[in-house]
Amino acid sequence: MSSIQTTKLGSQGLEVPVEGLGCMGMTSLAGMNIYGVADETESIATIHRALELGVNFLDTADLYGPLLNERLISKAIKGHRDQYIIATKFGYEVDDNEQLTWRINGRPEYVKKSVERSLKNLGTDYIDLYYLHRVDPETPIEDTVGTMAELVQSGKVKYIGLSEVSAQTLRRAHSIHPISAVQTEYSLFERAPEENGLFDTLKELGIGFVSYSPLGRGFLTGDLKSPDDFPADDFRRTIPRFQGDNFYKNLELVAEIQQLAAEKGITPSQLAIAWTLAKGTVPIPGTKRVKYLEDNVAAASVTFTDTELAHLESILPLGSIAGERYDESAMAGVNL
Repeated sequence: MSSIQTTKLGSQGLEVPVEGLGCMGMTSLAGMNIYGVADETESIATIHRALELGVNFLDTADLYGPLLNERLISKAIKGHRDQYIIATKFGYEVDDNEQLTWRINGRPEYVKKSVERSLKNLGTDYIDLYYLHRVDPETPIEDTVGTMAELVQSGKVKYIGLSEVSAQTLRRAHSIHPISAVQTEYSLFERAPEENGLFDTLKELGIGFVSYSPLGRGFLTGDLKSPDDFPADDFRRTIPRFQGDNFYKNLELVAEIQQLAAEKGITPSQLAIAWTLAKGTVPIPGTKRVKYLEDNVAAASVTFTDTELAHLESILPLGSIAGERYDESAMAGVNL
């Protein structure tokens, strides 16, 4: 196994590699294409290679598929469960016919139902890190987290986390049971946690930060040239940042990142991931291919001088990205 470093996530004892593996793209999402068509054999090979490289922190959710992603991971880790750290999420309501209702459900009875279903789908009797995927505006966060705390007490869950949560809600949740991690989109293209008080609150409370989409949903790879590069059913077509003039304005910023990466002798992806590491977060770049996994893991050994970091952040100052990171309805569900 590689000697990739580990880090503490939160203050309750959870230790993870400094970089994880986002598994969302390994299955479709309610019929939508996620970053291209996935191949199950290749996805499983990627999970196995990740373990060899020391990246044994896998991130999934019952939403992905729905449920199919957890089942894929179950196949991949079979016989080696104890070698992996599994994070999954609940909150997007999945009904008894395994269909997404697209409602957010954080009610205590749904928390209990969701965890049993995830345990079964993952083929395990415990989940290392269990997140609330989105805050249910109809259910007090104290009720949701109180039930999640019961799962910790019963041994079904080891640590709990929240995703896309405001600093204010995080404080309320943490007062009920210690939160080990908050997961939010964070990259050179999305720096809201630096502005909205979340980072300061995490530091104060001793909570870890997991950054998803550290490559800006593919923008920061430098591979995208046109909005037409995506299949018709690719969910990025719904994102304002990837539409029309916004796309081309953002592409100009990527060109400068490419130049900086070339000067350091690394890829734009490695530069983007290394930046999230330098900011003290645990990135979980998603991929379903061994080649990209290996490239991403190499980012863990990239370092920056203070001057390089300042220059990089001056290229993409806060608020410089054109367009929101989700459509209007999805934006209504973040930072609650």
